[in-house]
Amino acid sequence: MKRFDVVVVGARCAGSPLATVLARRGLSVCLIDRARFPSDTPSTHIIQPSGVQVLERLGVLEAVLAAGAVPLDRMTMVIDDAVRIEATADPAITTPRGVCVRRVTLDALLVDAAAAAGADVRTGLRVTNLLIEDGRVTGVNTATGAIHGRLVVGADGRHSTIATLAGAREYHVAAPGKMFAWAYFEHVRDREGHARLGRRGDLAFLAGPTDGDLYMAAIGIDMAKQAEFHANRDANFTAGLRAWPELADVVGDGRRVGPIRVVTNWHGYFREAAGPGWVLVGDAGHFKDPSPGQGIGDAFRQACRLARSIEDGLGDTSPDEATRRWWQWRDDDAYEMHWLAHDFGTPGASTPLNTRLMKEVAADPVATQMLLGVLNHDVRPSQLFTPRLVLRAAARALRDRPDRLLATLKEIVGAGKRNALRSRRKRPVPA
Repeated sequence: MKRFDVVVVGARCAGSPLATVLARRGLSVCLIDRARFPSDTPSTHIIQPSGVQVLERLGVLEAVLAAGAVPLDRMTMVIDDAVRIEATADPAITTPRGVCVRRVTLDALLVDAAAAAGADVRTGLRVTNLLIEDGRVTGVNTATGAIHGRLVVGADGRHSTIATLAGAREYHVAAPGKMFAWAYFEHVRDREGHARLGRRGDLAFLAGPTDGDLYMAAIGIDMAKQAEFHANRDANFTAGLRAWPELADVVGDGRRVGPIRVVTNWHGYFREAAGPGWVLVGDAGHFKDPSPGQGIGDAFRQACRLARSIEDGLGDTSPDEATRRWWQWRDDDAYEMHWLAHDFGTPGASTPLNTRLMKEVAADPVATQMLLGVLNHDVRPSQLFTPRLVLRAAARALRDRPDRLLATLKEIVGAGKRNALRSRRKRPVPA
């Protein structure tokens, strides 16, 4: 059987873009997935502007828009009645600032782009084992036989077969704060390009118009309450949407299409991302709290960077060193957002300190634009949430809620300890 330069296992939003870029650069690529497309998978749907630019470079953006995805040019973020952030796209920017698209649509288009670029696409094919020679991965075994490659890439998601077979260790593990439930609605009046994020009490929200003339609305429920939610999923989901009257008014008399979908079994992590003959990309190597809606954009970002590393490594016959350097880049690139996302998704209602912190951001137009930069991965969280900003917010939180003085002081001290610990652990050295 033909020996490929790269075998990519997993053909969704990390694997297909990687295969497309590598194939366009002249490498022979075999792209494998156990699913047959179109195929759905849990996802936050939102693609940040940086991800939209990747779609354009891949030649997929036009097809995404043709499928009915609405360009997002406005964002609203709220915390109860205390914080409201409104942001509008710069009219001088011609590329859509963001899109909200179902994965059943997006992933099929990405797979088609990989095939058009020259990748050997094999769907409906399950990997059963790794091929190993002299301690180095040299391909994969599948239900139909062996596929050899100079490098094997695991892009097969949170439950990655490649990560399991390679024995990739998890670190920086973060416990889940919320389970997520979402549904699609038709005949929703507000299908303008408006994304909404919010927290009301102990519920979180993410919503926006998506492809197929549908509207996606998602809620986050504290993990401790998931049994209660599942006891009457339909009624509890409807009640959850009504907890944010603004969103309930947007959905209005829209008719739900299909079931309520849920994600309950997840946690945040980094995994060892590279070894002799193998590398992990996307959710296979790193997963964080979905609350900020960055998963698709992160997969694109990592795939584009990894493509350069693979090309360089195979070109000078040292792919392992190149993927090791990429692993270090990924950890540095993702570390701060990993913990910020974890803080976004903490269970319970927003605390006085967190609410005051976001209130400070909302009151400052420069800080508001920096927040958009954080969500777009242009600005590190530490550049926005500086010690000066946090200390000012802490002082004002104590002033705002004298009835919660001791609890807020405890929260401030705990946040300081967590941030100090995270800072010390920031740069792990790959084993």
